[in-house]
Amino acid sequence: MAKIVLIEPRPPNLHIFSQFYSPRLGTFILGTLMRERGWEAEVVIEEWEALDFASLSKADLVGISTITSTAPRAYAIADRLRSLGTKVIMGGPHVTFLTEEAMAHADYVIRGEGEKALPSFAAAWEKGLGLEHVPNLSYWRDGAMRHNPMQDHADDLDQIPIPDLNLSKAMSRQAGGKNVTPVQTSRGCPFACSFCSVTGMFGRKYRFRSTASVISELRRYDPRRHFIFFYDDNFAADPAHTKELLRAMIAAKLAFKWSAQVRADVTRDPELVRLMKKAGCRIVFIGFESVNPQSLKAMKKGQTVAEIARAVKVLRRRRIRIHGMFVFGFDEDDWRTVRRTVRFAKRSRLTSSQFMILTPLPGSEFYDRVCAQDRIRFRDWNLYDAHHVVFEPTRLEPLDLQRAQIYSHRKFYSLATSLRKLINFKWVDLAIAHYARKLNRRWLKINRTYLTVLSLLRPKRKHQHVTVDYREEAVLDQVS
Repeated sequence: MAKIVLIEPRPPNLHIFSQFYSPRLGTFILGTLMRERGWEAEVVIEEWEALDFASLSKADLVGISTITSTAPRAYAIADRLRSLGTKVIMGGPHVTFLTEEAMAHADYVIRGEGEKALPSFAAAWEKGLGLEHVPNLSYWRDGAMRHNPMQDHADDLDQIPIPDLNLSKAMSRQAGGKNVTPVQTSRGCPFACSFCSVTGMFGRKYRFRSTASVISELRRYDPRRHFIFFYDDNFAADPAHTKELLRAMIAAKLAFKWSAQVRADVTRDPELVRLMKKAGCRIVFIGFESVNPQSLKAMKKGQTVAEIARAVKVLRRRRIRIHGMFVFGFDEDDWRTVRRTVRFAKRSRLTSSQFMILTPLPGSEFYDRVCAQDRIRFRDWNLYDAHHVVFEPTRLEPLDLQRAQIYSHRKFYSLATSLRKLINFKWVDLAIAHYARKLNRRWLKINRTYLTVLSLLRPKRKHQHVTVDYREEAVLDQVS
């Protein structure tokens, strides 16, 4: 029996979900597919367990999935395994868009979705056949790099097996606690935000699993021990289909508490929001991105500031918690944008907020544009985690953009705000604020060298468009 081990490398830096980590589903789906072919399959989540290279080197094939920020670690793992004589195949968004870079470290690369490509590769492997007919595959032959044609995305997601999360020993050991359990009901996104690489990876066509398939998967879990996180990039992109699923969850009396990623436009449909609450929705993650109308238009978000404000009002009325995500660094952003964003987040009484830095991810329109304009300042992929400035903004210097993020988190999660939560007995919100402040302090400590480098790179002359009033941002003077 051949053996494959699929690895998800650990993130290089602290992130907001460091304490509540939930793995991506790709490795589990592919591991389940390979097991169904008769292979021995194992998934290793490095954030949860150390890699045992002596054991890994005994596998017939090791697959490594990587996003941009984990690419350096993925390459280091691949190099180590190949030096031990182990064959390595890589996949994920980063290597899909920068395949030639990845091929310097891997024997094979699967570009795009892997559910059709990996079994096809396994069949050729088992029979000792050539690889020229394996879709999406890049590989070495006779010292030259070959790239097979890309195959269309899978339309019928019901043909993809329900992922067996027990393929990870670390995941199965967590069975005693309240697990955050990932479930995916759809792929693709009909929108085309300029900074996002999702459509490049999964396409703009919205594909979804049947309601019966999702309900079947949910029945595997226990509402007393599993909190469901719907992994869809936009859980309610097709409102009619989403309402069908929600009604089925209610009729089946599954009683799960769950969360999902949605857009602000979810509140255009009052019935949809009502069903979400009734079906067990406790918190939604919304990419508000900006309260600057010009930024929203430039990023092709397809929403307005008024729609953002309405979404907050409707969801709070339904007692659904909101994790609001905002991004700084668009060409239209300046310090007024930063101050208005923080003020909006505080006045909206969001449960939690995440202020991120615009990051040029390979595969996005924004990446192509800043590369063409020679505005990339750091090409260390470790920094491409939306918490570090890696490009030259238009209206803010890189250090000031970094300071904007630090300032925003400090303002939103201030001690005064926590005191109000305490007085109002909002224990969950209070715990989140405490966690966020602790995380921010650790981030500053770990990133002292990086902040010093930004300070040294700061030009003596201000950017032409910058107007900075530091009287309102006195806290920023503590970071340099």
